[in-house]
Amino acid sequence: MFRTLTALSFASLVLGQQVGTNTAEKHPAMPISVCTAVGSCKTESTAVTLDANWRWTHATTGYTNCFGGEGWNATACPDGKTCAANCALDGADYGKTYGVSTPSSGALRLQFVTKNDNGKNVGSRLYLMASETKYRLFSLLNKEFTLDVDTSKLPCGLNGAVYFSEMDEDGGLKRFSGNKAGAKYGTGYCDSQCPGDIKFINGEANVDGWKDGAGKFGACCAEMDIWEANSDATAYTPHPCKVTEQTRCDGTDCGNGDDRYAGLCDKDGCDFNSFRMGNQDFYGNGKTVDTTKPITIVTQFITNDGTDTGTLSAINRFYVQSGKVIPNSLTVFEGIDPVNHISDNYCKQQKTVFGDNNYFGTIGGLAAMGKSLTKMVLVLSVWDDYAVSMNWLDSKFPGEADATKPGVARGRCEPTDGEPATVEAAHPDAYVVYSNIKFGAINSTFTAK
Repeated sequence: MFRTLTALSFASLVLGQQVGTNTAEKHPAMPISVCTAVGSCKTESTAVTLDANWRWTHATTGYTNCFGGEGWNATACPDGKTCAANCALDGADYGKTYGVSTPSSGALRLQFVTKNDNGKNVGSRLYLMASETKYRLFSLLNKEFTLDVDTSKLPCGLNGAVYFSEMDEDGGLKRFSGNKAGAKYGTGYCDSQCPGDIKFINGEANVDGWKDGAGKFGACCAEMDIWEANSDATAYTPHPCKVTEQTRCDGTDCGNGDDRYAGLCDKDGCDFNSFRMGNQDFYGNGKTVDTTKPITIVTQFITNDGTDTGTLSAINRFYVQSGKVIPNSLTVFEGIDPVNHISDNYCKQQKTVFGDNNYFGTIGGLAAMGKSLTKMVLVLSVWDDYAVSMNWLDSKFPGEADATKPGVARGRCEPTDGEPATVEAAHPDAYVVYSNIKFGAINSTFTAK
């Protein structure tokens, strides 16, 4: 919900737009299953690529960093277009440098902190690839998406996030002439927070106004959070936007600060967090959904007429654990109907009872979200939160609010648990494992004993 790029510990990690030749890019394999009915699934030979913001970028004619601990290299990057022409983006050593591994077929393990020859790397963000040069696009209406997640080693303050963003299939290669690297090297990221820490947007460096880890421009697009979680709390959240493709924002359109409810995207979204919705014993260590064990998460995108071209009307959630299907928890607050799914009515009631701005409805609600769900890129990540210490997910938020008021408490974690300096020092060995991704027709991807 309040996603910001984890502060990178390498001086040399940054996004670029040309292609370097120092390290060959080899995408780790992560096959998925596409299903038409239970037991009728075919394997798709997909892989993952690392987000460009984590990669080393250097001058095209040598090894000089284009970006370092002091910021942009003024010689290589006097302006956005020149910087894009001068800087080359290189391949990644996934395991040694970034702590990304594939422990088994169809599984992806993301280490939180990885020590390496350059110091350490913190967090990672990867995208599913259909081929060497294109992201795997998903059309989610009237479909379901299922995966297994192990959050047992993710403590308070961390977020193992799986979500969809409305990125360009080729990473912006065709639309933006300054981008020569494309999806192969993880370019073109955007989300509903319109992040300003993306180093290159629209094929140009985000040099103008760069201060405290962000530039003048942001990268906006619709976002569907399937799974934002650690071992204590979880939420799933649609975030619609006024735009239906990756869009560079400036000023009010970015929705920063006082402009939060005037920007291109709904930054708050309409979340379903069982703890926040009143059931504090549903998810966690030893709870109904037990985070000490792997969990199968099922998300269904229901349309009003049951077709792939209908209007999105509900987003359902189920869990499967130890062979048992566990329906999502019911809401328990007065003024909110006792439901266990996301709908426009649920969102309206939730915003009213919690006293939140219903920008979700203003932008168009589920219907607007549905228009974007026809061409989404899958994102898999682990991160800590330099903005608000992940309190919006697993603690009380806003921090000054009364935790006894409806909607304020989101989990059992203390507000200080997620401070990056604390969690990086105390839990460098934290990790998350994503596996067994299945996608297909409603009720085709999971069974119960």
